[in-house]
Amino acid sequence: MRASELDVGDVSQVARTGAVPPGRDIDELVAAAHARGLRHAEGTVADYIPILAQADPELFGLCVVDVDGGVHEVGDTGARFSIQSISKAFVYALLCDALGHEEVFDVVGVNNTGAAFNSVVAIELNEGHPGNPMVNAGAIATTALMPGATAEEKWEGVRGGLSRFAGRELEVDDDVYESETLTNQRNRAIAQLLQSYDRIRSDPAEAVDVYTRQCSLLVDAHDLAVMGATLADGGVNPVTGERVVSADVCRDTLAVLAASGLYERSGEWLFEIGLPGKSGVAGGLVTVAPGKAGIGAYAPRLDSAGNSVRGQIGTAYLSRALGLNIFASEPH
Repeated sequence: MRASELDVGDVSQVARTGAVPPGRDIDELVAAAHARGLRHAEGTVADYIPILAQADPELFGLCVVDVDGGVHEVGDTGARFSIQSISKAFVYALLCDALGHEEVFDVVGVNNTGAAFNSVVAIELNEGHPGNPMVNAGAIATTALMPGATAEEKWEGVRGGLSRFAGRELEVDDDVYESETLTNQRNRAIAQLLQSYDRIRSDPAEAVDVYTRQCSLLVDAHDLAVMGATLADGGVNPVTGERVVSADVCRDTLAVLAASGLYERSGEWLFEIGLPGKSGVAGGLVTVAPGKAGIGAYAPRLDSAGNSVRGQIGTAYLSRALGLNIFASEPH
């Protein structure tokens, strides 16, 4: 979305290093960002996974969790939805923590494909390389690489790891899992194609099943903000105090998100908002201000690339007003 579509033409870009402002100021700005998002009803609810079409299009929650554990939230932040592609970022972080920088780089890659998130053509054009972990091919390859002798062990590693990021035990929405299983033929084809290029060495059907389950985990906007704040705080969950991954892993994950987190709109997102982020087609959006805070948003109406419209508008406001844009500067 362009600046005009993000409705921030009247919001001055603040440049701020160091910590975020005092909590009361954040509360006021989160409320203003939420009100700004509510002015917009553009976009449509995803329906290619049938159960997602049942979401209430009017829901909108916005939450900021800073690295000191402060929580600032407005709206429907307790409304739960399936995490979908946002899970890709955190499973990638878990895998990098388990296997290391080089091995994951070689197998999964970090370059934006410039194609749709479920593209098959992009795999063929790159001689079987998934491209990056934020498209479906890369995410399936990432999930397949997770430690574990069986699919169930891999799944427990995924679920447990994402739960540590969120600071609570996450559960699968069985209805979403069933609906996705009935409609994930393309993902099954992608997995088989990756296997033919030796990018997946386990059972491709099992890899897709674990991936489908991870996308069906239930979260809310508050959870996403905590998960984002954990990446912002060098891998330590600021609410629970638990170290989830290393600081080096956070750096790698945020770099990948900056390049590819919002699909083929990633360049526009970085240009206008200037922060690593990841969207999901259920309407979730997580954004990370390194060293400062995580932002979680939920609003089911999506733009044509599958990114939450109100979530982008609220986040754009906060990026400017809170001085979070990593590229912003002022004369010293």
